[in-house]
Amino acid sequence: MDNTTNEIAKEALKEAVKKAAEEANRSNNWGSIPADVRKQIMERLNPTVDWRKMLRYFIKTSKRCDKSSTVRRINKRFPRIHAGKKVNRIANIAISIDQSGSVSDDMLALFFTELNELANLATFTVIPFDTRVDANLVYVWKKGKRHVWERVMCGGTDFNAPTKYVNEGDFDGHIVLTDMQAPKPIASTCSRMWMTDKHNAASPYFKTNEVVVPVGK
Repeated sequence: MDNTTNEIAKEALKEAVKKAAEEANRSNNWGSIPADVRKQIMERLNPTVDWRKMLRYFIKTSKRCDKSSTVRRINKRFPRIHAGKKVNRIANIAISIDQSGSVSDDMLALFFTELNELANLATFTVIPFDTRVDANLVYVWKKGKRHVWERVMCGGTDFNAPTKYVNEGDFDGHIVLTDMQAPKPIASTCSRMWMTDKHNAASPYFKTNEVVVPVGK
C-alpha cells in the first residue's frame, strides 16, 4: 500500500481499538491488562491522521478513468495492429462549505489554503450552504486556478440542502466542510467525506460510517 492508504488503514484499526477501549472503560472491565499498558493504549488513540493526505487520497480515488484510442501510443498486447489507449483522468469534486456562524473563519481559511494547493488535481464545484443552497453563489473552481476564501452566507445548518444539490448533479465525490452540528442528512449518491475540527470530529451531532477527518495540526 502507498503511505496514504496505509495511514487510513491504521486509522480504521485505531477506531476499532478506540471503541473496544471505551467499552472497557464503561464496564470497568480491562481484564488482565496492566495499568501502564492501559495508559499507553488510551494515549495512542488520539487522532494523528494527516488531513491533507486524506484530501489528496479522496480526490485521487474519486477520479473517473476514461479511455480513448490513440495511434501515438503502442498497444502492448497487439503492437502495430491495434491503436493504443490513452487514459484521460477526470475528477469533478463537490465541495460543500458550511456557512453557518458556528464554523470559524480560521477553519474556512485553512481549508481554502489547502484547496488552492489541490486545485492541480481536479476541478471543484464550490457549494456554499446554510439551511439552503443559493445556486447564484455556486461556482466552479477550475483546475490550476486559485481563489481567496470568503463567507457569503450566515444562517443555520441543513446538510440535506447540499446533498440534494450534489445528488442531482454529476459528481465523482463530495467533501463537506462543517462543524457537524446538525441532523444526519439523506444518503449521497457519490462518495462523501466530512471535514471538521478535532472537537467536533470527536463529538459530532450525528453518527456516520462515512469518513470524518479532523482539520488542523
